[in-house]
Amino acid sequence: QVQLVESGGGLVQPGESLRLSCAVSELTFKHYGIGWFRQAPGKEREAIFCIKNRGEITYSANSVTGRFTTSRDNGKNTVYLEMKSLKPEDTAVYYCAASLLPNACQSDEYYYWGQGTQVTVSS
Repeated sequence: QVQLVESGGGLVQPGESLRLSCAVSELTFKHYGIGWFRQAPGKEREAIFCIKNRGEITYSANSVTGRFTTSRDNGKNTVYLEMKSLKPEDTAVYYCAASLLPNACQSDEYYYWGQGTQVTVSS
């Protein structure tokens, strides 16, 4: 069973930054594509980034372009989400998910999910 654990969430003020980490307990991590998703209260889950197993980013949400970046360190079995210039509308539970499908980017294409980490942006 693949396990994913997100960390790094918290309460920040508008304009501040956070870095989320997603640690994956899987020796074959390098074979998995990773997705970052978020779900705000009362809204549907939305994809933020889709990252192929070798690091190619196949999707980036318009709402985070220029503010969020993502990267993966296959040596550490970890994926990172750097969030800058945070806005109140970025408030959500953030999830990472893993898939063996080569072009996964829809939530139902990801088999394994982390528990989520809360990000709250408020003054």
